[in-house]
Amino acid sequence: MSLWRLLIGRPLKVTEAAEEEIGAPEGLAALSLDALSSIAYGPQAMLLVLAPAGVAALGLVMPLTWTIVLLLAILVFSYSQVIEAYPEGGGAYAVSKDNLGPAAGRLAGAALIVDYTLTVAVSIAAGVAMLTSAFPALLPWTVPLDLTLLLLLTGINLRGSAESGRAFLPPTLVFIVSVTVVLALGLLHALSGAPAVIHPAHPAAAAAAPAAGAVGTVGILLLLRAFASGCSALTGVEAIANGVPMFAPPRVRRAKTTEFLLGAILGVQLLGVSYLSLHYHADPALAQTVLSQVAAAVVGRGWLYYVVTLSTTAVLALAANTSYGGLPILASILARDDYLPHIFALRGDRLVYNSGILVLTALAAVLLVVANGNTNALIPLFAIGVFTGFTLSQTGMVRHWLRRRPPGYVLRAGVNGLGAVLSGGATLVFILTKFAEGAWIVTIAIPLLYVLFVRIHAYYRNLERVLRTGQTPPRPIRRSTLAVVALPGVSRLATLALSDARSLASDVLAVTVVQDPETAERIEREWEAWDPGVRLVTLTSQHTSIVRPLLRFIRSLEVRAQGRVLVLIPEVIPRRPWQRLLHNRIGVMLAAHLRAQRNVIVAMLPVHVHDPAEAAHPAGHAAGARRR
Repeated sequence: MSLWRLLIGRPLKVTEAAEEEIGAPEGLAALSLDALSSIAYGPQAMLLVLAPAGVAALGLVMPLTWTIVLLLAILVFSYSQVIEAYPEGGGAYAVSKDNLGPAAGRLAGAALIVDYTLTVAVSIAAGVAMLTSAFPALLPWTVPLDLTLLLLLTGINLRGSAESGRAFLPPTLVFIVSVTVVLALGLLHALSGAPAVIHPAHPAAAAAAPAAGAVGTVGILLLLRAFASGCSALTGVEAIANGVPMFAPPRVRRAKTTEFLLGAILGVQLLGVSYLSLHYHADPALAQTVLSQVAAAVVGRGWLYYVVTLSTTAVLALAANTSYGGLPILASILARDDYLPHIFALRGDRLVYNSGILVLTALAAVLLVVANGNTNALIPLFAIGVFTGFTLSQTGMVRHWLRRRPPGYVLRAGVNGLGAVLSGGATLVFILTKFAEGAWIVTIAIPLLYVLFVRIHAYYRNLERVLRTGQTPPRPIRRSTLAVVALPGVSRLATLALSDARSLASDVLAVTVVQDPETAERIEREWEAWDPGVRLVTLTSQHTSIVRPLLRFIRSLEVRAQGRVLVLIPEVIPRRPWQRLLHNRIGVMLAAHLRAQRNVIVAMLPVHVHDPAEAAHPAGHAAGARRR
């Protein structure tokens, strides 16, 4: 068994696809961890903006959190409608393309790809940050830990969507239960009479006390920046609508159930963490995360604290799985619409879209290394893509209801319209307030992806025109073909190659390249004594290059020949892979140069030196022929 097969498992049959479908619990683990885990950094990002402005600014935490939860409720309602209207998946891309046109669809697709990539990087960085908060000795190993978790996620997802859902379900449940217990205990403590607002003695407030009076002059900007930072907690809400095809029948009902569960859990926990972070005077500027400070204040540094810490670390790291569930499906839909290379639409042996998974891993690894695993360096880039998708999706759904006019369409369109206004406003706030902090990268990346989609689509349209796809093609005609066999000399290799060449073409020519006249005379004598019935052309090169004289000769043949030229290149395949290093691979280089030539067909003839059957039947067969 190969190492690859050991890692990802046996190939699955298409009829076994049902085994890879998931239910609502697995859906929470496979597609909702990005949103659920955002309680570990969403409230903290908001506090980081407000704390330096003093007590008055911190009084905005709860009103802002309620506003974010209201937006969450609108988004959950909206995406439940998207699930119902577009059960084939695609989320914001499908909605935008269908209701707002291809251009809006391309913009949504580009925004979501950027968001999914950042989700992986931010989630893993936040997970490792939570771990180093509890175990500071691990801080120097931040980036290696990030990349290790990234590779682990990649391997699990290559095994299949059901595998990832089942593997991530236990830590997801432990996280939900343990955090809920901590929040419940903290709220009970707060309701017993302890103050719920940070007082000036709090380190962050005291340090920033002189700035408290400035809140009135920069209040609007401060409010917008804090709202934009807190909205990072809403990323991932759309992933379930993108991944509806992953669910087992009835897909729509299971996906909607998962969406509503996500909204309820996330809303309650966002309110709880924000409230308790004020009550327990959590300082967002400390190396220890706000959630870790709250947990330590509520239950001390006992076993429950470490359960919360480790489960949060696991869920934050595994939250990247939301992207692994969403981006490959989105990329496959974009590929089927000719906006991405068609390889993204191909499933692997485990019935997952391997290309999307591997490209996502590569992009996220680059981000983690460049940002040195720092969550705060990645957060400013975060959420612009997903809120662009939110805005387009909400606007598209308004158009959808106004076109279809089902019962209750006015209320539905109104809710989606409100969501479009709020998410559109949040998108503008993100761009304006985070632009100088790094958001400019996203505002460049999305248009570049958009242009890439346009160029790829134009290529496929032109290809369809040239190949006349969808039309009845002309009848095939018989063409004369000249087979040119490149040989190093007289050997069994020549027998195999010439046998195949004579079976493929009526006219066969052998050619060899030598560096000196003595070698040329020797090969010609051996050829004449052998007399295979094929003419030999000997090319003498004054340089060390063998490929260049062959190319010149074949180009001249292409001009003279009244048809196509078949170039047959024998290639020795040794018993062991490492033994390939002992061969010069000239055939591979020659084939690479010939790809650009018109009217040339290149065929590689593999000759297995350890195959006794081939020795008994010298007429092997040419494999891997490619028409150029």
